[in-house]
Parts: sequence; structure tokens; C-alpha cells
Amino acid sequence: MSACGNEARYAVWTRADGTVVSCTEKVKVMNENLDELSQMLQDAFEDGLLLEVTPQQMKDVLHKLVDGLYDPWDAR
Repeated sequence: MSACGNEARYAVWTRADGTVVSCTEKVKVMNENLDELSQMLQDAFEDGLLLEVTPQQMKDVLHKLVDGLYDPWDAR
């Protein structure tokens, strides 16, 4: 069991060819990043609600941020 006990929330991290990323340190970094992002998103969501933004608008804006992500290595 991981230190944070959230195994079900983690992805099975895979490469472009479909093989599983099995390096313990790589998986640890990805899972820690996911934990940090989750907490930041929750904090921003709650701030929006406290500032009287609707829950749906907050979710829409956060989804838009994710949809706007790009792969900086795509031009390789």
C-alpha cells in the first residue's frame, strides 16, 4: 500500500507503444504529481465556490485548462 493509500486513483502509466512504465521511481513521481495536482484543483475549486462562482463553471474552466495542454515534444 502506498503512503497515501490512494492506489485506486492512480493510473497504470503507459508508454506510447502501450507498454507499462514499471520503473518504481518514475511511477512514484507520476503519482506524487497526481496527488499535488488533485489538491491544487480541489483548493481552486473550493476558492471559486467561496467567491460565489458556480460549481459547473469552475469545472468547465478547469476542464478547459486540461484541454489546452500540449505536448512540447510532439514535433520530434
